[in-house]
Amino acid sequence: MFNKVLIADDLGSINDGVLGLLQKLGINDIVQVQYCDEAYLKIKEGLLKKAPFDLLISDLSFVADYRKQTFTSGDALATAIKKEHPELKVIIYSVEDRFQRIRHLYNEIRVDAYVGKGRTGLSDLQKAVQDVFIDKRFISPAISQALSPTQDLEITTYDIRLLKLLSLGHSHQSMSTQLEALNITPSGVSSIEKRINGLKMQFGAQNRVHLISLVKDLGLI
Repeated sequence: MFNKVLIADDLGSINDGVLGLLQKLGINDIVQVQYCDEAYLKIKEGLLKKAPFDLLISDLSFVADYRKQTFTSGDALATAIKKEHPELKVIIYSVEDRFQRIRHLYNEIRVDAYVGKGRTGLSDLQKAVQDVFIDKRFISPAISQALSPTQDLEITTYDIRLLKLLSLGHSHQSMSTQLEALNITPSGVSSIEKRINGLKMQFGAQNRVHLISLVKDLGLI
């Protein structure tokens, strides 16, 4: 089993639950932090002292306060750690259930496990720790559909730009003017209107407001 584990979560109650689980698994060298920057520095310090961490368990969302942070989210922390220290195992433990964000972390950042906080969160986390220890990746069954090919969305960079402009309240004419200024095509009002209507159909949105709500929930904008 892992020898040295770092927990990064700004909620003490969550930290305590994870701490108890790790101790139950026979892990006693456990460090708890409440900031991503602090987690990053602890990892660096462990390497310098030749006492590296074997596993990082991190949340994604951290409430901002008076401290200025370089890493403001678990996503940023995981990205840096996986790039600089790919040998360090990383488990994300979060309430975040938006498919796009989960996919990005699991498929692109290549975190070793993604566990959803919830009714089965701690039992899933225990399974994740055990699987990751033997080099098996894990994702909570309740959110594993995020990786399903049937959830793929045919959406382009152009679509994302339109949706962002739409979310800011721009009219079709205003969107056309902005796209034309950036030499982005198609920029015609009729083309923009047609594509937005297509996106509403694709996402099953009833109107523009509903469309923006849906794509925000998916983490697309």
